Amino acid sequence: MAGGPQPGAPGAPSPRLPRLGLVLGLLAALAAVKYYRDAEAARRQEMALKSLGNEGLFLFSSLDTNNDLYISPEEFKPVAEKLTGVTPVLEFEEEETLDPSGETLSIVAKFQPLLMETMTKSKDGFLGISHIALSGLRNWTAPAAPMSIMFAKQFKAFLPPKNKIELGDPWWIIPSELNIFTGYLSNNRFYPPVPKGKEIVIHKLLSMFHPRPFVKTRFAPQGAVACIQAISEFYYRIAFRIHAEFQLNEPPDFPFWFSPGQFAGHIVLSRDSSHVREFKLFVPNKRSLNVDMEWLYGASESSNMEVDIGYLPQMELESSGPSIPSVIHDENGNVMDSRDPAGEPIQFVFEEINWQRELSGEEAAQKLEVAMYPFKK
Repeated sequence: MAGGPQPGAPGAPSPRLPRLGLVLGLLAALAAVKYYRDAEAARRQEMALKSLGNEGLFLFSSLDTNNDLYISPEEFKPVAEKLTGVTPVLEFEEEETLDPSGETLSIVAKFQPLLMETMTKSKDGFLGISHIALSGLRNWTAPAAPMSIMFAKQFKAFLPPKNKIELGDPWWIIPSELNIFTGYLSNNRFYPPVPKGKEIVIHKLLSMFHPRPFVKTRFAPQGAVACIQAISEFYYRIAFRIHAEFQLNEPPDFPFWFSPGQFAGHIVLSRDSSHVREFKLFVPNKRSLNVDMEWLYGASESSNMEVDIGYLPQMELESSGPSIPSVIHDENGNVMDSRDPAGEPIQFVFEEINWQRELSGEEAAQKLEVAMYPFKK
């Protein structure tokens, strides 16, 4: 049969060559697109800096939450609310009804009080500071609840939304409602607002330290942010950062605000939140000062305010072990005794988690810091 060389015959062109050329061409096109996008982003950033200056770009970044150098209507909403005085009614998630037979875990609180000698104005009478002003601080020497039993399902609030399942992609557990334009919340308050939605579990956890935690701070950055640090077939390891504060005084004393620099931590939980393997929350104590304090000298918002800083050696919550079933069933579905015939508690064996992909703790912490402070990008 007449014709050119058959495929595979000597001198015939290899069918792989066109494919290889197509792949190389596609890679080159993708590289060109990425280069163009990076160059365009750098150009827009430079133009923004020239137009606004450092201070103006800082203000702009406080609203530009997704860092695309455009202010969407949703991002502009806090400014509109501030200027018009009209605040829409917020819709909160309903608290999920907990299954009493679900898994539970023990959370243990560890607390060492602030070292008074680290405050620059801690001595009674120094700069006119009275013993009464610091009474709430001096009397706070132990956690309000050394241990708490919680349902694993309560930690569902830490799970990522469906569009945030990539390593290091941050999301807000408690969204910030403050920025440079919206100002700050009142100093003259004693009792926290009733927590709603995802605020509930964080309020319950922080209440182990002190009965009056405010899960939303008076000043920005405010809220709680998280990202996935590691992924396995059935589990997530989620790193989080929370900005919260405490009110240490009650009437007739004036307000005293205790504001740790941050609460850091991580949780390892199943993707359906039915099981928690680990949980830890703590105030970092590597620096010589890690707490801000402010207190009023009068009953009005315009009263004099005193400010100080200090060092808190330890403030942490940690699970004593993985969550375990509160009710145990046998293979036939019958309820079993939680103790063996000898009267000893039944011991549970947990499978080892093999992480498929993960970030270091430092990388995850950096992602969360940039989410809290976008200008640091």
